[in-house]
Amino acid sequence: MPAEPPLPTELMNRLLDTKGVRFAALIGSDSQVLSSAGSPVADASFVQAARAVAQSLSATVGGQPLRDLLMDFADGPVLLTPTAKSDHLLVVGFDDVGNLGRVRFAVKREIGKL
Repeated sequence: MPAEPPLPTELMNRLLDTKGVRFAALIGSDSQVLSSAGSPVADASFVQAARAVAQSLSATVGGQPLRDLLMDFADGPVLLTPTAKSDHLLVVGFDDVGNLGRVRFAVKREIGKL
């Protein structure tokens, strides 16, 4: 019997195991948190604003799809990555932009399982 796919909560917890990651959240099309781990988790208004920025930038460059969006705030960077379900986003907050490569590697490893 094939192994069951991991639950989104398990994937969020695995992302937390990555050095520097403070939180990870799977966000649905209505900008609500579907699954999360760590704290603080991005709230719906933050995700709605980030989606609007991503859509605007995508339209500006001829409708190219978003791969990742990195926003660097005073309390740490946040990486937004669309999942295979085009209306879902994976949001990962981490401690320092110097850990971006490590975080992106972990996200790419886990995102295909969502």
